[in-house]
Amino acid sequence: MLRRLLPAFLLLTLTLLLGACHSVKVLVPPNLRPPSGTGNTLEQARQQLQQATPCCGSFADFSYLTPLPWRPKKFVLGPGSMVANLNGVRSYFLAFRLPTDAKLPYKIALKSELNGRWLHSSYLFAPTVVLLDEGFQPIDSQDVQLCEYMGWSSATTGAFGSYKVASDRARYLVVYSSAQQQSGDTYWEQSPAAFSAEAPVQMTSTGSFRIPHGPDGTVWLGMMNDSYAKAVDNAICDKAPEGKGVLNTLRTALPTHWSGSKS
Repeated sequence: MLRRLLPAFLLLTLTLLLGACHSVKVLVPPNLRPPSGTGNTLEQARQQLQQATPCCGSFADFSYLTPLPWRPKKFVLGPGSMVANLNGVRSYFLAFRLPTDAKLPYKIALKSELNGRWLHSSYLFAPTVVLLDEGFQPIDSQDVQLCEYMGWSSATTGAFGSYKVASDRARYLVVYSSAQQQSGDTYWEQSPAAFSAEAPVQMTSTGSFRIPHGPDGTVWLGMMNDSYAKAVDNAICDKAPEGKGVLNTLRTALPTHWSGSKS
């Protein structure tokens, strides 16, 4: 009797194990899983900005008690930060008092961090810099171009930019995001992950795309230092133009006696 029940028991056990294998989910690290939420975080951030009450409508309304940091310092802009309404455009902003003993010209370093956990749904705060004189009148204004630099750590990775102060009339600095900046984007060399239900951990490893700009985010700002200067100099601002091939490049780069018609 036992000999007849044993094969049946083994068959039942094997069937249950096979069924369990099909029902168990593939374990995927959290950073490789597709986003669980369905909300549009960028659209939510824009709505929060529009619902905020502006504190200021002109540069003379700002407080300039904060001195410009002597090295890049982290600032977080978002809900709870002060909002300005400049020329009909709402934006979170920062205001600084410039150093009076700094040798002209000098550079201000800026870096924006990706805002979002998932690369393909992230966005950046793109800064606009306004230079003011002692009467709070604009001397210069510039939408800072951001360029991607991938360093060895999160501290040296992000979208970098710079601004040069050359006027001896400059006394104050305002950083906000203009309408053009908020509707723009920044080139990003790394391609976002592509997920599928059949192969959750498969990702695209090549390609590029553009990260949209948003109304809030983390910004590093201060006097330029060596590490930021290196990042700015080596950052990638856009896709490199396609060449005409290695042989054509060699013909144009080598001296004339190497690039003749003789083979």
